[in-house]
Amino acid sequence: MPAELGGSQISSLLETLPGIASVLRSPVADALIKAIRGAVGLGEFEVEDAEELIRYAVRRGLIGADEGDRVLAEAQDALGKRKPKQAKKAKPAAKKPAKKKARR
Repeated sequence: MPAELGGSQISSLLETLPGIASVLRSPVADALIKAIRGAVGLGEFEVEDAEELIRYAVRRGLIGADEGDRVLAEAQDALGKRKPKQAKKAKPAAKKPAKKKARR
């Protein structure tokens, strides 16, 4: 499992390697994007995304640990009960019948 970088390590990395900011992105940002896409039906929202957002909220003091555990349990129940969406399969291209050659 990769080690997590601290704030000062990220700052120094961003200063050292110009342009790396466009490559690195927070797991919280990824989870937010997935939540938004899932809410409008453009993607799937996974339990791991809910865990990341709840951990962030607890770390920042936005919610208490008890509430985080309760909401996570609700999310796990809801996501576990949801039937997996079947991926839309592309229809194979219809083959055009070969043109018959005119007989002479």
